[in-house]
Amino acid sequence: MLFQGKAWIFGDNIDTDAIISARYLSSVDPRELAKHLMEDIKPGFADLVKTGDILVAGNNFGCGSSREHAPLAIKGAGVSCVIARSFARIFYRNAINIGLPILECHENMSSVKSGSDQLQVNLAQGLITHLQSGYTYKAEPFPPFMREIISCGGLVEYVKARVNPSE
Repeated sequence: MLFQGKAWIFGDNIDTDAIISARYLSSVDPRELAKHLMEDIKPGFADLVKTGDILVAGNNFGCGSSREHAPLAIKGAGVSCVIARSFARIFYRNAINIGLPILECHENMSSVKSGSDQLQVNLAQGLITHLQSGYTYKAEPFPPFMREIISCGGLVEYVKARVNPSE
């Protein structure tokens, strides 16, 4: 899987309430949730982010509650991938379960400019290329079975494909 898009930079400890405020949790529609993505920390972000864009964050991205609304909002906005120095474990698992590609990259990505620089992500190899500089960062690649879950669109679709392989 190869992704390319504009980078949007966020800091450390971005919790699930910052990703999607609790006041919008009456919906589970990813497109509806996407309209409010990051609005409390970056007002108007939902209008800026485009299909294929990539979120880049620091430590402990997705901390807070265990609800799936946060990765659903990100996926609903069309974000192709989330890269962070580290993820809260429940967010990490929820992202995989809904088919949102995520990568842990421990390298310093501070040279990437938010809203203008482009990244290319090779999910299978765990390589992130900053297209403006040509520099390639190394992330932890997913094992093949997790890439298959992501490529199926999430755990439910993965299980359906394995139970009914002819469909």
